[in-house]
Amino acid sequence: MAIEKQYEVLSWAFSFLKKYNREEKVAEILLQHHLQVARSHFYTMMQEEVPLVVQEKFKADVKEHAFTGVPVQHLTGYEYFYGRRFQVNQHVLIPRPETEELVEHVIQQVRKKCFPSPITIVDIGTGSGVIAITLALELSNAIIYATDISTTALQMAKKNAEIHQASVHFSQGDFLRPICEQRINPHIIVSNPPYIKEADKEGLLDTVKNYDPAIALFANRNGLEAYEKIISQTKKLEEFGERLLCFEIGYDQATAVTSLINQQFPYSEIKTIKDINNRDRIISAQL
Repeated sequence: MAIEKQYEVLSWAFSFLKKYNREEKVAEILLQHHLQVARSHFYTMMQEEVPLVVQEKFKADVKEHAFTGVPVQHLTGYEYFYGRRFQVNQHVLIPRPETEELVEHVIQQVRKKCFPSPITIVDIGTGSGVIAITLALELSNAIIYATDISTTALQMAKKNAEIHQASVHFSQGDFLRPICEQRINPHIIVSNPPYIKEADKEGLLDTVKNYDPAIALFANRNGLEAYEKIISQTKKLEEFGERLLCFEIGYDQATAVTSLINQQFPYSEIKTIKDINNRDRIISAQL
C-alpha cells in the first residue's frame, strides 16, 4: 500500500461508500477518529500524508461499514451528545440529535418553573446514560436517578457517568419499578422508551435494526407498551403538588400517548412539541 495524502484517502473512501449506498460523511468521521485530530484541524490537513498504519485501519473500517452496515459509532466506540463524548456499544441505543431536544426541554422547564430545590429527576430506560448524565451536569440543583432493565446497558451508563464525573443514582429494573420500590418520589420523569412498532422493523436502515438493541427500539401494542407501563407505574407514586412527565415519541404517536396519559391523569395539562424537523417528538405533561 502506497502512502497517500489525506484528500486521496478520502476520495477513495467517498467512492467506495457511494458504491454501497452509504453516507459519505462516514469517511470523514472515521478518518478524524483514526488520526485523532479535531474537526477544525482535520480540514487543514488535506495535503498531508496519512501514515500507512492509519490507512490500513481506516480502510478496514470503511469496508466493514460498507459491507455490513455496522454503525460508525460502534467502530469508533463513541458518539457526541449535548456537546460531550459518550461511550457506546452494541448493548445501548446510539444517541440521536432529537433526544437532545428532549433534554433541552427538561432543562428549560426546571429553570423557568418553581420546582423545589433540590429537584428529583428520574430517567427511565437510561441506556448509555446520556439523558441522566447530561441533566446531572447541566442542573446543579438536581438529584438524578436512572433505571434500565439491561444490566449491560447500566454498565455502560455507569462508565459514562464516571468519565464525566456526574452524580447519578442507577438502578436495575423494569421502568419505574425500582423507583417505586425505593419510595423515591420524583418531580420530573423523563424517558426515551422503545416506541417503534414491530411492523415497521423492515423499513428501518440496517445500521439501526441490525445493531441497536431490539429492547431499546421495539415495543408491543403498536409501539405503545412502554408508555402504558410508565404511565401506569407513575400513577402508583405518592401524589404531591405538580409532577412533570416528558416522553420522546414517534412522529405519529402524539394522539395515542396523550390519550394514555389522560386515561390515568384526566386533569393533566399535555403539550406536544415538534422537533427541529417539524415532526411531533416530545410529549410534556403536567400531571
